[in-house]
Amino acid sequence: MVHKVLFWTGFGLAVRLWQLGIEMRPLFNKESLWAYPLFGAVGGSFGYWLTGVEDRQFKMLADRRDNLLAKRKRRAEREANALKEKEIEASS
Repeated sequence: MVHKVLFWTGFGLAVRLWQLGIEMRPLFNKESLWAYPLFGAVGGSFGYWLTGVEDRQFKMLADRRDNLLAKRKRRAEREANALKEKEIEASS
């Protein structure tokens, strides 16, 4: 989780540097230094939110996988029982 938050914090800082580069303004102007922590915090909070989304998606996929496996098991049992009943009827 920490690596994603750190990555997105760095991405937020890189966006600020890119913005100033496009505007051709000095990168470390005293009046605009407050924006770096802001961009870093916004990027970090996005990374934290994205980690939560990923965790929820993994949980949902695991639940769906378990449901599908249980359904396949029930189907295999049902088909096995039907096959046994046919064999019993054929032998009678």
